[in-house]
Parts: sequence; structure tokens; C-alpha cells
Amino acid sequence: MNLELDKFTVKSADRINLKDVQTDFDAGIDKKSAKELLKKNVDELSDLQNLLFADDRLSLLVVLQAPDAAGKDSAIKNVFSGVNPQGVKVTSFKSPSKTELSHDYLWRHVIALPEKGMIEIFNRSHYENIIVTRVHPEYIIGKVPGAESLEKINEDFWKTRFEQINNFEKHISQNGTHILKIYLHLSLDEQKIRFLSRIDTPEKNWKFNSDDLKERKLWTKYQTAFEAMINNTSTDDAPWYVIPADKKYFVRLAVSQLIIDKLKSMNLFYPTGETPEQLQVAKQLLLNE
Repeated sequence: MNLELDKFTVKSADRINLKDVQTDFDAGIDKKSAKELLKKNVDELSDLQNLLFADDRLSLLVVLQAPDAAGKDSAIKNVFSGVNPQGVKVTSFKSPSKTELSHDYLWRHVIALPEKGMIEIFNRSHYENIIVTRVHPEYIIGKVPGAESLEKINEDFWKTRFEQINNFEKHISQNGTHILKIYLHLSLDEQKIRFLSRIDTPEKNWKFNSDDLKERKLWTKYQTAFEAMINNTSTDDAPWYVIPADKKYFVRLAVSQLIIDKLKSMNLFYPTGETPEQLQVAKQLLLNE
């Protein structure tokens, strides 16, 4: 299976323009084939997750960022449908609480990092702090150092935040947490189709919020913010993968393959157990009971 995912890897020296990246790419795979391939990947991911848990030396942080309705939730549900829930945790970051606001902006993400042997999925992440606040700088005026006025929330301010995030990720990667960062690249037209589906399907009504339409009007600003995020925080330790998201079946297959490839690259192994002789002694003791 060749999903051509390398073409969507943003290396540290790269600069991308999201307008130049396809949103409907599917590597020539149809929906039926993708479903069959995903099932195989789910089984393989289950084995690798068990290996990571048994190895207990490293952990994996999967970061998912995307525009609204890009399919983050469904990707998580389908990709991790077969793994042991003891070894996987999902944290969805919404508007920060009063307690979270009383700390620096990375604090709530630090305390949610995965333990050794675990996979942690950030459904939205620390990158919200350079996406939402870049589009809505009024949210942080006078609330964080360096943002005392709108004039001070300039390119130097964002450069500092990019550096802080890069340093944060370098620190955790050097201490055993591997990072996989995935941006789901959705088109404006496909978002409209999915919003209409949420309105027309009663069981999906809960997913729709009229405020989504207000944010949709700021699409260009959000795209600019996502582009800056990718171009300034794609590093050797934690590169971004920009995955076409107009076809959900391709998203699920691509995300599963990226996670599998990452886990395979971590040189995991089962810890050494007791010797064959010790096992035979234990077996005999049990048989003799």
C-alpha cells in the first residue's frame, strides 16, 4: 500500500502554501478498498500499541489540528477502534477553565502528556494558542505578558510563541515522548457540505453551533494562521503532516498508517521475561497443584 504520504510531510526547511496542497487527494484508493485496508491497519496498530505498553520506556503523543468538521473525532474513533483502552487516552482541549487560565498557556497540555508506554491523542492542542488567538487577538489583550495592547501582538510576539512551542516539543521528545503532528487539510466547500449534514441529520444536530458560521467567515484568517503554525513549528523532532481531508476514508487510512509508521520507528521490544528454565519450573509447579 502506497499512500504517498511523503509528499505531505513538511520538513523543517520547507515553507508551504496551503492553497497549493490538494484537499481531495486519495492516492487512487476507493472507499471500499480504504475500509479493508483500515481494518488491517487497526489490527496492526493494536499489536504495536500492546508492544509500546509492554516496552514501557517511551510514549507517543499524536497531535490533531484542523478546521471545524475536518473529521478529527471520526478519525480517532475509527483508527483506535481495536486498541486496548488502557493504553490510549484522548484529551480534547476546549476553552480554558479559570484554573487553566491562572497558569501559563502550556500548563494544561503538560499535565496531559502521556505516561511511558501510553499513546495520548490531543484533539486540538497547544497549537490552539497560536491559531485561535492569532485570529482573535482580543482574547489575550492584557492577559498575558507581551500582549498588553493589540499593537504589541505582532510578528515578534508570535515568533516568541513559536519558539516556546518548539522548545517544549524538543524537551519532551528528548525525554522519551515521540510526537506525531497531523493537520487535516479541509476545503471550504467540503466544510459547507458537512455543516449542512449536521443541520439536516437529527442525530448530528448536537455537533452544530451557530458560532461555527461566524468562524467560517474568518476562513482566510484561519488558513493564514494554520500556514504560519506549520511553517514555523515543523521541526526535525516533530514535523507536520498535512493530510488531505475532503475524503474521510482517506483521512482514517492515512492517520492509521502514520501512527503505525511512527510506532515502528521507535525500536520497541518486549522486555526480557524469565528464562525458559524458570518458566518450565513455574509450569511444573502449576501442574503439580
